[in-house]
Amino acid sequence: MRSSLLINYIMIRVGNVEKSYGEQKALKGITLEVEKGEIFGLIGPDGAGKTTLMRILVTLLLPDKGYATLDGLNVVADFRKIRTMVGYMPGRFSLYQDLTVAENLQFFATVFGGTVEANYHLIKDIYSQIEPFRNRLAGKLSGGMKQKLALSCALIHAPKVLILDEPTTGVDAVSRKEFWEMLNNLRHKGITIMVSTPYMDEANLCDRVALLQNGSILSVNTPAKITASFKRKMLGVKVFNTSQRFGCVKLLKEMTGVDSVFSFGDVIHVTFSKSYTDERIVREYLSGNGQQDVSVEEISAGIEDVFMELMQRN
Repeated sequence: MRSSLLINYIMIRVGNVEKSYGEQKALKGITLEVEKGEIFGLIGPDGAGKTTLMRILVTLLLPDKGYATLDGLNVVADFRKIRTMVGYMPGRFSLYQDLTVAENLQFFATVFGGTVEANYHLIKDIYSQIEPFRNRLAGKLSGGMKQKLALSCALIHAPKVLILDEPTTGVDAVSRKEFWEMLNNLRHKGITIMVSTPYMDEANLCDRVALLQNGSILSVNTPAKITASFKRKMLGVKVFNTSQRFGCVKLLKEMTGVDSVFSFGDVIHVTFSKSYTDERIVREYLSGNGQQDVSVEEISAGIEDVFMELMQRN
């Protein structure tokens, strides 16, 4: 949990921001606030507008309309000051691959007029994991090690705000878990973190999230309140014979009264437009159509279910 001393101070403020690329509207009136010391997630698929918003916040893009401030500084008028107080990890690994781990870190510290030694305490827990490879070229690191180096370089000038664009994409599950543990530790040091991700399970690790789709915000709230907003009963159907999975999805979509059918992992999530959602009825329907090797039970909705429902509604 965030310290009570940090709550209610707005570190990032975005007001009615719009951005277009030619005829394509990337952001459509985005408005949100992020509190100091908060981990705030931007959740949505590719093309939702996450990267565009982040690039505006780190002063790499100009908004067409609206405004954005970080710690009271305007991203247009005060861009030089903002660049000294923000750490940015773009979606693609952007460090110098022909420099070593140590050389990259030294370079980024020098760019901001500092030294590695001055702010080593900020990166010690992270950098110590890759320090044994300090003389290895950055381009020769594994995905998880590149991620730790990039985060270290983003932190070495002691930023107030971290902007992380899909930092866990393409890395293994263990590295993803370790990365989020690092973010939690940084949040406790008072650093405000905005992180984007296409992974719905990572949304639960944020204090609050904004669900984005096609340049618009569908919802902003805590993960718990977002999932609580899903009021309908939901059934989870698990097909044990994976070769029959596609056929089961097709059958469920054809079943009378079915409102939505979405496959998440190894479970098919089903909701109904009518009142009957009895597990027995669904099980008998599937069994009568050749799908005997299945389980059907009531499940709780996740953020991905709310996201799909909001997409349908909008």
